[in-house]
Formats: sequence, C-alpha cells, structure tokens
Amino acid sequence: MIPDRRAFIVENTRLQAPPHTPELTLQLADEVTAIWRLTEEELEKIGLPPPFWAFAWAGGQALARYVLDHPQVVAGKRVVDFATGSGIVAIAAMKAGAAGVLAADIDVFCGAAVALNAEANGVAVDFTDTNLLDAAPAEDAEVFLAGDICYEGPLARRVLEWLGAARARGATVLIGDPGRTYFPKDGLEKLAEYQVPTTRELEDYEVKKTSVWAMP
Repeated sequence: MIPDRRAFIVENTRLQAPPHTPELTLQLADEVTAIWRLTEEELEKIGLPPPFWAFAWAGGQALARYVLDHPQVVAGKRVVDFATGSGIVAIAAMKAGAAGVLAADIDVFCGAAVALNAEANGVAVDFTDTNLLDAAPAEDAEVFLAGDICYEGPLARRVLEWLGAARARGATVLIGDPGRTYFPKDGLEKLAEYQVPTTRELEDYEVKKTSVWAMP
C-alpha cells in the first residue's frame, strides 16, 4: 500500500504547464509510467487506481482553456468540477474568479493531486471523493463542469442524466470532450473547438480536436 499519496505523486510526476493552458502548472507525468501499465490485480495490490490524475487529458485542457478565456461563466459563482482528475478545470475556474469550487472524484489520489496542484497555482479548491452521482446535484452549485466523461457507455449515460438534472433546475453545465465514443452531440450546443496537444501513448493522435459543449 502507498502510505503517503502526496509523496507518491511528487515522485512520479514533475511540475509543468499543460500545453493548452500554459498559465497553469500541474504535477504531471512526462510519459506513460510503469504504474499505468500495471494490471488491475497489480494496481489493487498496491492500492492504486489507474492514475488519471497524472495527465492533462484533452477534454479537461479544452474546458480549462474555455473557462480561462470566458471568466464570466464562473466568476463569483459556486462551481462543481465533476471527475476532476488532476484538478485542471477546478483550478482554471478559481483562476477565473469563481467564488468556490468543489472538485469531485471517486479516486482518493485525486485529492492529493488537486491539493498539490492548487497550491502550485496559488488557489484553494475543495475536494470530495464522494460519488456525487448517488444523490441529486447540489442545489447551491451554479455551474457544473465536466471533462472527458464519455469513455464508457453506462457511466456516460449516468453522468449526462445527472448533469441534465442540474441544468433542469437552472445551473450552467459545460462539458469538454475530444470525440469520445459515447459522447452524444445531439441536444448540446458547441461553444468552442480547439486543437489540443496530447500524447500518442494515451490518445490516438498527437493533437486532438476537442470541443466544449453546453447543455442548452
């Protein structure tokens, strides 16, 4: 088991700027590390879920870019960043003037990653590892942000239904997606499209056409 999550993250990453949001700095892996290639059994043995927190995924980079370029979306508002990973979107929202951000991810390692990355960027971000899908969307949250959530069919449907409930009661909902298999474009409004640098070790292209969508 890994007793010190913060130390583990620092040992397996380095502080660097994601290519599409150079004004932010995050603890990121330079390449797909050995821990990423471990089998599910090996990961379970050392108590490590797949380290999504170690990479700035295309959907998150695009969504963070949009928020930084359009701060009025979050400025002065209470924000939820669903499936936060490294915390890139949550940190961008705080940089853009959000009143507060709750970063949510069921991977407890993300809590340590978000804390490290928030400190590196001079902001404070709250974190929860509670599965938000088990309850109705928080009524006091005014903006819901979600990047790279449609890589698995059943999960994508569940998340989109949950986000739809937030939108139905008046919250703003923005989603960043690089054309994942289970992403439904119908019923969504495209706000922006970016060419986001990625790595061939994680994606099928070195640059991914990635869009930011709103639930109208």
